[in-house]
Amino acid sequence: MKLKAGDEIIGADLVGKGMEGEYAFFVMSENGLGKKTKIKEYKIQKRGGSGIKTAKVNAKTGKLVVAKVLLGGEEELVAMSKQGQVIRVLGSEVPTSGRQTQGVRIMKLRPGDSIASVERL
Repeated sequence: MKLKAGDEIIGADLVGKGMEGEYAFFVMSENGLGKKTKIKEYKIQKRGGSGIKTAKVNAKTGKLVVAKVLLGGEEELVAMSKQGQVIRVLGSEVPTSGRQTQGVRIMKLRPGDSIASVERL
């Protein structure tokens, strides 16, 4: 990928043909906002692509820290904050939104805390 100054890769996952159905791309920001976006909203890029905007990032959301492909169904997501707060949420409970949105509050964080990681079970 071609990265601009200040850009960084936060995740990588495999997406193949035929995954447009129930598959969704999940992102979460450091301030606890997250969303799913249908895979079909992303165009396929060849080698050297510069990426596709997936979320509106601002001071309210903070930087994106998690990017994962969800396989549909009842997958569980476990989010952990830097101060040790943990939540578990079903992937089906995370709302599906368009690429140009910031998402909704998935995890309410204490002042000064931020998301450390999210794992898919």
